[in-house]
Amino acid sequence: MGYRVAVVGATGNVGREMLNILAEREFPVDEIVALASRKSMGTEISFGDATLKCKDLDTFDFTGWDIALFAVGSDATKVYAPKAASQGCVVIDNSSLYRYDADVPLIVPEVNADAIYGYTKKMIIANPNCSTAQMVVALKPLHDRARIKRVVVSTYQSVSGAGKEGIDELWDQTKSIYNPTDNKPPKKFTKQIAFNVIPHIDVFLDDGSTKEEWKMVAETKKILDKNIKVTATCVRVPVFVGHSESINIEFEEFLDEHEARDILRESPGIMVIDKRENGGYVTPVECVGDYATFISRIRQDSTIDNGINLWCVSDNLRKGAALNAVQIAEVLGVRCLKKG
Repeated sequence: MGYRVAVVGATGNVGREMLNILAEREFPVDEIVALASRKSMGTEISFGDATLKCKDLDTFDFTGWDIALFAVGSDATKVYAPKAASQGCVVIDNSSLYRYDADVPLIVPEVNADAIYGYTKKMIIANPNCSTAQMVVALKPLHDRARIKRVVVSTYQSVSGAGKEGIDELWDQTKSIYNPTDNKPPKKFTKQIAFNVIPHIDVFLDDGSTKEEWKMVAETKKILDKNIKVTATCVRVPVFVGHSESINIEFEEFLDEHEARDILRESPGIMVIDKRENGGYVTPVECVGDYATFISRIRQDSTIDNGINLWCVSDNLRKGAALNAVQIAEVLGVRCLKKG
């Protein structure tokens, strides 16, 4: 006996990826439905070898459905997630709406799977920000060994993190660079993204940080340890898919780079590719379509007593969003619902 699963926002990049991953990982589905706004009704979406036709989210009754994977913005989530939850369907939400709610668990299964039991308070589980998800997968096993005091992270985030509009803008601007008569000014981003980098993701806050940077701080504390100090600089780069991060970690006690490499090699969800030679590291192009969080460039930081530097790369549409949501559903099924 399997689960009845709804994918909300099935026509978007993350929604489509959720359906792909549910099929790839052979999630025990008895029945699945693709939901989207009324204008997308009837749109055909692939699920493994099957084809689903989108149904109208606005009129859908979640009664009798087990799990709803939400891949829509906060405004829509605010309307439909409580509706699904009130009808007995557990919501796994990819928006930022519930991440900081004390009554909603925020989960990365490799890091804090035990938090799953808190879902009963609101029948909602939150999926973290894409840049946070891959970072805490890397931090968790090191934190268990040597206790992390402080993290300094700079991100190199792909345009797919801004949705289809972000992907289209990079594509159109890149082509227009070679065609002087076809100017494509910024629309989705604040400045030209083609052949450029933009140190600005989400809105600015009073302290000069951006909301994206604040998310990484708040979510790392909630998921991993409230005592870790985190400072982040989040940058949009002209890459279609795959987020990269340069992470500097300060520990309470000394951790040798060789031991850190061994720990990471044995940790769930991580693939270490770290050779000190040309090409002996992973770039975002190489991580696309993969489940793993890739770690490279592991080395001692000689400027502090207990420091390690590393490079972290992951497919943001997978581990940063759709894969993590499906992994949460898997944990929910095994530990709580116990049907599949």
